[in-house]
Amino acid sequence: MKYLACIWVLFLVVSCTQKKNELSITFGDHDLVSTTLAKSWDEGIPLGNGVIGALIWEKEGRLRMSLDHVNLWDLRPMENLNTPEYKYAWVYEQWKNNTYKAVQDMFDVPYDRSPAPSKIPGAGLEFNIEALGKVDSTRLSITDAVTKVNWANGTAFEAFVHASEQIGWFMFKNVPEGFKPVLVPPAYTIAGESKEDSPVTGQDLRRLGYPEGLVVEQDNEINYTQEGWGGFNYNVTVTWQHNGNDLEGCWSISAHYPEWENGSTSKDLVAQALQRGYTTDFNTHKAWWTQFWSKSAITIPDPVIEKQWHLEQYKFGSAARNGAPPISLQAVWTADNGKLPPWKGDYHHDLNTQLSYWPAYSGNHLDLEIGYLEWMLKHRETFKTYTKDYYEAEGLAVPGVSTLTGEPMGGWIQYAFGPTVSGWLSQHFYLHWRYSMDRDFLKNKAYPWLSEVAIFFEDISVKGENGLRKLPISASPEIYNNNREAWFGEMTNFDLAAIRWTYEKAAELALELGKEEDAKRWNDLLQEWPSFAIHETEGLMLAPEHRYEESHRHFSHLMAFHPYGLIDYSNGEDHKTIVDNTINHLTETGSDYWTGYSFSWLANLQARAFDGEAAANTLRIFAENFCLPNSFHVNGEQYNKGYSTFKYRPFTLEGNFAFASAVQDMLIQSHSGTIQLFPAIPNGWDNVSFETLRTQGAFLVSAKKENGQITQVQIVSDKGEDLKIKNPFGDSKFSIDAEYELEDDIIKVSTSENQKIHLVLDK
Repeated sequence: MKYLACIWVLFLVVSCTQKKNELSITFGDHDLVSTTLAKSWDEGIPLGNGVIGALIWEKEGRLRMSLDHVNLWDLRPMENLNTPEYKYAWVYEQWKNNTYKAVQDMFDVPYDRSPAPSKIPGAGLEFNIEALGKVDSTRLSITDAVTKVNWANGTAFEAFVHASEQIGWFMFKNVPEGFKPVLVPPAYTIAGESKEDSPVTGQDLRRLGYPEGLVVEQDNEINYTQEGWGGFNYNVTVTWQHNGNDLEGCWSISAHYPEWENGSTSKDLVAQALQRGYTTDFNTHKAWWTQFWSKSAITIPDPVIEKQWHLEQYKFGSAARNGAPPISLQAVWTADNGKLPPWKGDYHHDLNTQLSYWPAYSGNHLDLEIGYLEWMLKHRETFKTYTKDYYEAEGLAVPGVSTLTGEPMGGWIQYAFGPTVSGWLSQHFYLHWRYSMDRDFLKNKAYPWLSEVAIFFEDISVKGENGLRKLPISASPEIYNNNREAWFGEMTNFDLAAIRWTYEKAAELALELGKEEDAKRWNDLLQEWPSFAIHETEGLMLAPEHRYEESHRHFSHLMAFHPYGLIDYSNGEDHKTIVDNTINHLTETGSDYWTGYSFSWLANLQARAFDGEAAANTLRIFAENFCLPNSFHVNGEQYNKGYSTFKYRPFTLEGNFAFASAVQDMLIQSHSGTIQLFPAIPNGWDNVSFETLRTQGAFLVSAKKENGQITQVQIVSDKGEDLKIKNPFGDSKFSIDAEYELEDDIIKVSTSENQKIHLVLDK
C-alpha cells in the first residue's frame, strides 16, 4: 500500500497541474443521450476495448459499473464429450435406426442442464448516488468513448475504458465527504435456493459451486479475488483518491489459469495506470479512437440508420481487438443479473461470430478483424483433435459452439457439431485475403486453412446412388430445432453451399499461389457434388423435396446467395431470377418467427439485390423494434408492432454488426470483382457520401453524391491490383487522372501500389 500511496501523491501533483485544462471530450449527433440512468444492465452505457468492458447503469439508488473481462470463463469440460458415443457415426446410426432420443439425451440435454463451461461475470462497482438527487443528463461520446453523467445539483461523473490499456478510469466532481466506491462480487454464494434456469434466460450463478470470494479493502483500494474451477482465479482491483470535492480512480481485472503464462495482475495494471495518470491515459485513449474513426465514414440522409450505423461502429471498436478472443455473444458486456449470460456467452459459429465480423471488411477495420482469424489459428490443434475424435476424419472441422479455448460444448448437435462450420469460417480467411491482398497471409494462413477444410469435406463424404458425393446426414440451422427431422438424408443447401464454396475458393487460391495440381484436385472434387435444390417459383429450398414453408429466424437455406455469392445477380438472368424468387418467398412467408438478426440479414440480402428502398425499411424495423435504448440487439421484438412472435430480450451482438454490413453494402459492393458505387440506395437519398470504405482488391474508396448525381470519387490502390469499377457517372462526361479503358461501362485501370486515382464529374 505504501507503493500505491506514493504513486497517488505523484498522480495528484500531475493531476492538479493538468486541471487547469479540462479534458477535451467531443460530443456529436450520434451519441447515446438520455435524461436518466438506465435501470437494467442490458440497457447500460457500454464501454470496452475487446478485453475488458463496463456497463454503466443505476441499481437501487447506486450508480453501478458492471465490470467484465473477456477471459473470465469456467472451462470445466463437458463429461458427455468423452464417451464412446461421441462420434458422428454413432449419431448417424441413431438417426438411421429412428432411436434419435438417445442422441438428444447424450448431447443436447447436458448442455441445457450444466451451468458450465460458460462465460462468467466480473464484479460490480457501485457508488451511492441517492444523496445526489435528480440526474440531469447522461451521454456517451462515441467519438471519444467516454460517458458523462450530470446531476441537477452540479455533481458530474465521467468514465472510460482505455482503448489499448487494460484499465478503466472514473471521475466524480462535487461529491460529498466520504463518497467512495463499493465492490460487489457476483452472486456466486448469496443465500437462497439455486434454481436451474434455461440457458437462454441464464442459469443461476450459484450452480457453479464457487467458494466465497475474498474482498479486502485498505485505505483507498479494494482487491477482490475469486477462485473458480480447476485452479482458475481472477482479480479485480479498484483504487481512488479524493482531491477536495472530487474523486478520481481506476480499476482493472486480470484472469489467471494454471496452464497459462503468468501475466500482470489487476493490482499491477492499476499501479502502472496511476504512474501514467488520468489525463495521459485519456489522451492516448482519445488518440486511438481518433484513428479508429478515421478508417471510414458515411453520411446518409436517414437519421435513424445513420445513427445506428455509428453506434454499431462504436460497439465494434469496443469489442474487437487483435490479440483478443473473437466477439462472443455478448463480448465484454456479460450479464449482470445474478445469472450466467444468455446461451452461456459462448462462441456460436453457426451464425453469430460470422455475422459479427461482416462489417469489418468494407468498413476498413481489418486490423481488428484479424484477431478473429488469429484465434482460430491459435486453436487449430484443438480443432484437429475435435475432428479426429468426433468425425474420425482427416482435415479440419470446428465445433459450432465452443469455449474460450475452442473446445466443443455440445447443445443441439446439428449445429453445435455441424459438419460444415469450418467452411463458413473459411470465408473469413478468404475475405481477409481479398480485402487486404496480403500474400503472406494468403500463403501461410488462408490457403492452408481452406485446403485442410477441403480435405475434411472429402474425407467425411460418401457417394450417393447417383454417384455424387453427399454427407451421411446433413442439416440446415436451425430448421426443426434439435429434432430427428433436423437431419436430412440428402444434402441441404446450407451444407452444400459451404462445401461448394470451399472447393471453388480453394482452387482459386491454389492457382493464385501457382499450385496447379492442387487447383485441379479441388476443381475435380467440386464437380463431384450435386447442384443446389431450387424451386421454380420459390427459389432456394432447404434440400431436395424440402421447400422453405415456415417462417424461420435463420436463413440457412439461402447462403449460396448470401454470404457466399455462388448465386448472384452478376452471374446473369437465371441467377437473378433465383435471387428474386428466394427473397420474395422469404418475405411472403413472413417474419413471425424471425429474431432481430433476421432483419439485419434480410437487409444484406436486399442490398445485394440492389433494392435500396426495401433494405432501408428493413434496417429501420431492426433499429426501432429489436434494439434497446442503448442500441443493444435483444433478439425479440420490444414494442409489439407485429414483426415477430418472439418478445423476449436476450442480448447478443451479431444482429448489430450485420446491420452495419447492410448499410455498407448499400453504399459500395465489390464481391463480383467489379466495384459498384451506391448500388442499393433509396431514391430519396440524393445527397450521400462515404470515405475510405475498403473493397476486394485492397482499394480504399471515397465517393460523394450530390443532388442525385455522383460528382467525385477517390480511390487509393493499397497493393497495386487491377481496378475494375462500374462507371459511376452514367452518360455524363468525367475526368480521371489515370490511364484507363472503358469497356461495357466498366472503367479499368492498371494501378501501382499506393496510387491515388481521382474521378470527377465534368461540369
